[in-house]
Amino acid sequence: MEIFIIAAQTADGFIARDANHPAVWTSKEDKKRFVELTKDAGVVVMGSTTFKTLPRPLKERLNVVYSNSLKDVDLNTDPERKCMVTNKQPADLVENLAQLGYTKIAICGGSEVYSLFIESGLVDKVYLTVEPILFGSGISVFKRSLSTDIQMKLDKSEVTEQGTVFLDYTILK
Repeated sequence: MEIFIIAAQTADGFIARDANHPAVWTSKEDKKRFVELTKDAGVVVMGSTTFKTLPRPLKERLNVVYSNSLKDVDLNTDPERKCMVTNKQPADLVENLAQLGYTKIAICGGSEVYSLFIESGLVDKVYLTVEPILFGSGISVFKRSLSTDIQMKLDKSEVTEQGTVFLDYTILK
């Protein structure tokens, strides 16, 4: 199972101004990359706060939403927009998704879910977009200090004409 984090942040390290800030601030190139990588994975995992910033569940992907209060029926989905709610530990969720036939999982935020998965030791790759914008304050990629350093190897970097930077990392285990 390949598990990757996909995140976009400002040049000063924030993924959003606040919990209600939708990810419409990223470049069209970032949005294109997000769609390509997450459709290839087939599964997107996110927290309920991140899910609520979306206008609707993402099409052509299983939307897995971490929540202690939401239920599947609360997601108001149509047949093209599959969703499920969970509060399982990452290893248990990964095992369930593998049993359903999935081979890749995209971890899409927010900071609590990024932290939960990176600390689980299950993440293989990090796809990070750095946008040429400053918020000054906001929500960082990880909600809390990590319990251990996570070493990574840069596999690829790319800069667009508009100054967006794409960084692809492999987690060293």
